Amino acid sequence: MSAEQPEPFEVERKPWHGVIVATALPFHDDLSVDFDAYAEHVAWLAANGCDGVAPNGSLGEYQTLTPEERRKVVEVAVEAAPAGFTVMPGVGAYGALESRRLAEHAAEVGATAVMALPPNAYRADERAVVEHYREIAKAGLPISAYNNPIDTKTDLTPQLLATLYEEGLIKAVKEFSGDVRRIYEITELAPGLEPVIGTDDTVLEVAMAGATGWVAGYPNAFPRTCVELYQASVSQDLATALPLYRAMHPLLRWDSKTEFIQAIKLSMDMVGRKGGGCRPPRQILLPEQEKAVRAPPSTPSPPAGTDPRCARPACCTPSTRTPRGCPPG
Repeated sequence: MSAEQPEPFEVERKPWHGVIVATALPFHDDLSVDFDAYAEHVAWLAANGCDGVAPNGSLGEYQTLTPEERRKVVEVAVEAAPAGFTVMPGVGAYGALESRRLAEHAAEVGATAVMALPPNAYRADERAVVEHYREIAKAGLPISAYNNPIDTKTDLTPQLLATLYEEGLIKAVKEFSGDVRRIYEITELAPGLEPVIGTDDTVLEVAMAGATGWVAGYPNAFPRTCVELYQASVSQDLATALPLYRAMHPLLRWDSKTEFIQAIKLSMDMVGRKGGGCRPPRQILLPEQEKAVRAPPSTPSPPAGTDPRCARPACCTPSTRTPRGCPPG
């Protein structure tokens, strides 16, 4: 009689695990929010292998939305999400009380977590940052901090993150500083705090350093390819990840540029998704910027038969870089 086999060990999936898409927001021609198109987009991302969405982030142009629009975006995302699909809205705001109200609304409508910037109206000191997260935590949802010192001018250093984690205020951190070395210091100072990839153009490096998720921009256009890249990266399958990463990097690095929203929305338009325009004051891409998105420079050693613009085998016409029946993602 054979020995009884133990049940396989399963790691609990946290809301920020996997590929969480920082969703772009479609607008009508009059720049009102196209909520129907947004609902369809959330469902499409789920159907194409992504693990969740993060509405009302920077890519979702949250700074240009009214409070009513921000709330409805979250409601639409929750309604469109299938079972088990993360909805982790951004609750960034000028003040802690407003961020708390946004987090409370997210909890009321069924979101699974929130993603929270530090105070972004001024360069806050450590006491203000801690109090900010204390307010948001009162809503009761798990919090992934969002470190974006480029835009907020407030740096959630590894030491400060450890303070927030030790007080039980945050469970994860989306790291957007671009400094991959921080991941090691974060995990040393705050074992248990989960680092999440925050910049598309560091996905391989941060995944190799131990990230458990990717809050990503370019899956808005290429979900399946981005999921393949993420899974190969976190499993340290360099034979698969590195050629994909090299091929996609000319596009992925737009995520760290000022015009990242326009670039990602243009890429969505190119593959038949509704990207469209942005609300002011963002302007359309300059001709040379649009050209760079449409036909990025060649990259070293791409996979055979792969167009570097979309990193999908033979799905584009090389002479024009125009999508020709690109498969989803």
